[in-house]
Amino acid sequence: MKPILALLLLATPLLAQTSRALSWISPNTRIIHAQPVQVTQVEARIDIADQLAITTLDIALRNPTSRPQESELLVPVPSGAVLKSFAFEGGNSEGTAKLLPREEARRIYDTIVAQTRDPALLEFVGHSVVKSSVFPVPANGTQKVRVTYEQLLEADGARLDYVLPRSEAVEYTVPWKLSMRVKSTSRIASVYSPSHEISTKQPDEHTATLSCETKDPGAFRVSLLREAKDEMTASLLAYPDPKIGGGYFLVMIAPPKPRADAKPILREVTLVIDRSGSMAGPKLDQVKAAALQVIEGLNDGEGFNLIVYNEAVEMFAAQPVVKNATTTQQARDYISALRVSGGTNIHDSVVEALRQKPLEGMLPLVLFLTDGLPTIGQTSEKAIREAVAKGNPHQRRVFTFGVGVDVNTPLLARIARETRASAEFVLPKEDVEVKVGRVFERLRGPLLTRPIVQVVDDPNRVSDLIPSPLPDVFEGEQILLSGTYRGDAPLHFQLHGDAAEGKRKFDFTFNLDKASTANAFVARLWASSKIAVLSEAIRDLGADGATGSTTELVNEIVRLSTQFGILTEYTAFLAEEGTTLAAAPANASKAAFNYNDRAMKVRSGPAAVSQQDNLKKGVESKQLNIRNRFLNDKMQAVEITSVQQCQGGALFNKGNRWTDSGAAKADRAPDRTIEIGSPEFGRLVDELAADNRQSLLALRGELLLQHRGQLVLIR
Repeated sequence: MKPILALLLLATPLLAQTSRALSWISPNTRIIHAQPVQVTQVEARIDIADQLAITTLDIALRNPTSRPQESELLVPVPSGAVLKSFAFEGGNSEGTAKLLPREEARRIYDTIVAQTRDPALLEFVGHSVVKSSVFPVPANGTQKVRVTYEQLLEADGARLDYVLPRSEAVEYTVPWKLSMRVKSTSRIASVYSPSHEISTKQPDEHTATLSCETKDPGAFRVSLLREAKDEMTASLLAYPDPKIGGGYFLVMIAPPKPRADAKPILREVTLVIDRSGSMAGPKLDQVKAAALQVIEGLNDGEGFNLIVYNEAVEMFAAQPVVKNATTTQQARDYISALRVSGGTNIHDSVVEALRQKPLEGMLPLVLFLTDGLPTIGQTSEKAIREAVAKGNPHQRRVFTFGVGVDVNTPLLARIARETRASAEFVLPKEDVEVKVGRVFERLRGPLLTRPIVQVVDDPNRVSDLIPSPLPDVFEGEQILLSGTYRGDAPLHFQLHGDAAEGKRKFDFTFNLDKASTANAFVARLWASSKIAVLSEAIRDLGADGATGSTTELVNEIVRLSTQFGILTEYTAFLAEEGTTLAAAPANASKAAFNYNDRAMKVRSGPAAVSQQDNLKKGVESKQLNIRNRFLNDKMQAVEITSVQQCQGGALFNKGNRWTDSGAAKADRAPDRTIEIGSPEFGRLVDELAADNRQSLLALRGELLLQHRGQLVLIR
């Protein structure tokens, strides 16, 4: 089952005289036949108690016309759901509704499609549907409808998956507010949504709350990992793809809570502060406040040091010190006395930070701040990168902060990536203290450090693992590991790392019998990360103005971008009207030019910071990017709505025709032409539903598909 949600409103004039031909609209900007009644907002509240989920939808309707409208609501719901209540405001507030099985829902959809000659409703084939009684929407007024249903969530080992069906159509823009409350008798090890960015809180081990506000399309998905006992909890989601001889996978791993008698892993933080002349004024004041915030935020018994640099490098202490009342006061005095002058010696300052011997038993972290390019000493980007790669004997994690946009963005990103850390960039109107404090707050309670995943039995069955290397895991975090697999035998992983109890090893064996085309988001998340990883590799080649062959990398990026419909600032031209997807060499050549002109040559300024923001989101790829949202070279948000991601493929809109990438590359006449509403069309809908591709029927205009070995044109 591929749960996809739409709220479908059937509205007719109250004063219709003879026959009342009901027509419909969906809860997005697409309005069919200029229907006046519109869905303006949906609020969803989900309560989950162990495996029982109760979903309440509050649907706001607006009638902008001068006469009342009679309305009927169709709400597709997951198969197995049970309708609990239905009500609407005003008049007879006790509305009625009934739950129709998916076969009867299909008959309703077919009837409406036959009348409107528009197949969008068939996106929801395979769902049951809640069908309401007729109710009024007053003239120039609003109406609110409440639908509540419950379902029993299926458990897959330690994992529970909740899916709230919503339309996949890229045109979807209706605002949704979602909130979820989870109660579990087992400890909630982690909460993750692959579909939407969520805000999560866990007041205790058995309770979690989350919220989300979005206008983006796609089913709302949440996966919960529940810990049965004090051990590593892991689960695997797989999407099969015969074309690669196996498929794609996403592993969720949540570390166990440390035992009560285990000595916690302590942190040792070295703050490296740029005090060059360009830091004068509010910048230095904010950096000093950030440094104080970090030191104050450490627990007594943890360690710290301060390194300040311009053309020279100075240290608060020759080696890191243990935090106590005395050393904290000394650090306050030292920070207060900082003044600006001189140039920027990044090389020597980072070397000094890495060479320090860490305090025994502590996780060594570095927070490195700069607002400029290297101007003193060794200024070569390659040389500084090499110094970090070869001169980090204690495996310090270097979290970098570029203050402003006049920094070498690729250099700071590479330093962080090389050391299992992350890079942040503080824009001119942002507060350094807030940005540093946010990162430091995340570095709370290390749970598993230096994690390494190995594939047991046959390592060659798994490839393209992302991320690599794995980052450390802190309190409230989890490991998300994606990749490709071959064959259908179980996958056996081992995870090694350092925990509070000492060195730990965990074994996981995952069967692939539940691999499903309903998990297409797994393939798209992996592809998005892979494109970003390859793009980073190209950008790194441009260090110190160097040039080199990028042909192999660019060809792979263009192939993945075309197949999955995942576009970036370098490949956005694939969606343009004049681009022919069948012209692979020409497209690769244009992409290569973009990478050379932007990724390799642009090292600082707003365009470089924009690229880094896009790449970071791509590499992490925790949530789907349905609208291909990215920042352009002016740091402005851009969306591409002429590409529809669908299952493990994509459709591109050129003219009034949506063409899937496979059909576009075939570049030949269709084998079959099928009219909407014909018996042949009905059979095609069944086949698309069997392949979990029915969501493409929500697209407006002609459809040219590669379907089961044929090119099929739907009119």
